[in-house]
Amino acid sequence: MKKRIKLKGKIKTYLQFSIYLGVLLVAVDVAMFMVDYRAGFLLLAYTLFYFLVTLVLYFYNKPIIINELISFATEYGQIQRRLLRDLEIPYALLDDSGKVIWTNIAFENVVHQPKGYNKSVTALFPTITRDRLPDDSGVDEAQYELQFEGAEYVAKFRKISLREMAQNSDMIDAGDYNGYLIAMYLFDETALHIALQELDDQSLAVGMIYLDNYEEALDSVEEVRRSLLIALIDRKVNKYISALDGISKKLEKDKYLVIMRKKAIAQLQETRFDLLEDVKTVNIGNEMAVTISIGVGLDGLSYAQNYEFARTAIDLALGRGGDQAVVKTPETVTYYGGKSQQVEKNTRVKARVKAHALREIITAKDRVLVMGHRMPDVDSFGAAVGIYRIAQTLGRKAHIVLNETTSAIQPLVDLLRANGDYEDDMIVNNQQAIELSGNNVVLVVVDVNKPSITECPDLLRFCKSVVVLDHHRQGTETVENATLSYVEPYASSSCEMVSEILQYTYDNIKIRPEEADCMYSGIMVDTDNFMIKTGVRTFEAAAFLRRSGADVTRVRKLFRADALEYKAKADAVSQAEIYRQDFAISVCTAYDLPNPTIIGAQAANELLNIQGMKASFVLTDYQGKIYVSARSIDEVNVQIIMERMGGGGHLNTAACQMEGIGIAEAIGVLKSTIDSMLENHEI
Repeated sequence: MKKRIKLKGKIKTYLQFSIYLGVLLVAVDVAMFMVDYRAGFLLLAYTLFYFLVTLVLYFYNKPIIINELISFATEYGQIQRRLLRDLEIPYALLDDSGKVIWTNIAFENVVHQPKGYNKSVTALFPTITRDRLPDDSGVDEAQYELQFEGAEYVAKFRKISLREMAQNSDMIDAGDYNGYLIAMYLFDETALHIALQELDDQSLAVGMIYLDNYEEALDSVEEVRRSLLIALIDRKVNKYISALDGISKKLEKDKYLVIMRKKAIAQLQETRFDLLEDVKTVNIGNEMAVTISIGVGLDGLSYAQNYEFARTAIDLALGRGGDQAVVKTPETVTYYGGKSQQVEKNTRVKARVKAHALREIITAKDRVLVMGHRMPDVDSFGAAVGIYRIAQTLGRKAHIVLNETTSAIQPLVDLLRANGDYEDDMIVNNQQAIELSGNNVVLVVVDVNKPSITECPDLLRFCKSVVVLDHHRQGTETVENATLSYVEPYASSSCEMVSEILQYTYDNIKIRPEEADCMYSGIMVDTDNFMIKTGVRTFEAAAFLRRSGADVTRVRKLFRADALEYKAKADAVSQAEIYRQDFAISVCTAYDLPNPTIIGAQAANELLNIQGMKASFVLTDYQGKIYVSARSIDEVNVQIIMERMGGGGHLNTAACQMEGIGIAEAIGVLKSTIDSMLENHEI
């Protein structure tokens, strides 16, 4: 049986209204019969005529009205389709698999495809994969940025459900049908991005330039030519900054303030701040090349914040030894340069000032806690012993935080414990240290400036007064709000720094032979028997310790390796791979030894004795981590290599730790890092 189209809603009511009036007329006719039958017959005749005309008009006009409605709907749909087809915004319809089923003219012009293109949207935009489209999981809308033929678009996707359409159809049994289409819009934001980029490029960047060795460079040239040297340096800096459309203003004899656009900083980053090398070319007979440090602040919320970023950046550059540039933003800190050996300062003024400040801090507290880094080495423990002696001399109770005694420091710990003059609580573990901490306690952190690798990171939160003494370059992670920070990368070891401080903290301070042995051992180990990073002040510190009772022979006996350790080190050296003719890479497999990382570091030192080696790397798998010890003599800065891999250290001595990978994969990461840095001329 053929089904007819039926009207419903207000239009149906409108067409049937005359019939409802006819029913009312019948009721009036019945009442009229009760009053006057003649008038009732007359009204009945009129009622019959009314119904006849009404029904004829209803059944005659209904098909006409339905046809007119269908024609209007068809024309209206065509108008909508035409408007959508001519819409200036690129628009397309996709099926639930991401296949294009309809496009408008604007979309076809963008993708340069004719009408009827019916391939997957991924073929047009590879970044838009099926899993990024709206689906049955409840995601009805999605938005992504994409690039296409040099233009930048925002692609918006909206899910169009077909379930209701299917349920209202007389031809389809909807059931559990959940089909849908996906509407895709492309919004061209190329002009907006160009405008934003141009605005960002024109934003203010603040920089600071410091001359690292101003006094030393002047001392190396005859007096009558010093003004010429200064003028040449000024000219070099001003000309370089002016070429970038920037402004440089000399604040002091060795300090410059620089203002430039952010776009200029991008150019400096592309050239890796070649001003660092240009300044070194200034030579009028000075024996020492001039080096500079650069600190730049970017992307701050205000000019003042950019200036603070620049100050922080220049502090980082100087704290890492100078001859480098540091760019700081709210999210990141980026380092450039840092390839030169740090210049040792002959003056001890800074050490004296820091010693007096340390004395004031300690005397203002009742107790002193001293801690180094996790898995402490001889330098860390020796420096802690030196601070312990300072606190004892000033009449303050002191404790060394040591959670685990490694084989490296076991001889020194035994040496102190064998002396009955030391109290039992001289060495405490982490839990005991936390119980002893408080507002009236000063915490001294030695041989480390990264909170995450200290012996007890929680202790930094419990102690309000914190002092940092370290000789490693500072990185992004530092101890915040330290009461006193003394970080000198030029120093050979923390024991050297503490030895100098000892001499200025208290007049004619007396240290015990055991303590002198500990500190002397730290200097010996960190300098590899005075062969690495050894300066005049290193020997002066060693001489002071020697006068205080350090016994060279006793120290040497303390650190003799046993047969197993010696064999493990020899095995690591024998298994070394020579990579790219200049780098020795090996693996320390001393799994049965308590501290194989120490053996790995010693093996790295031994590998430098191979002729032609510029750097050595020894990897050790220990306690679920891969420890990498890196060493060099003077040609390669292993510190920036280790920083790239998440570690740090010195120009000649550095290390890093890697988690979640094996030895083979770690070696691959190391090699790819070396390859990348060689290609970019970073090492």
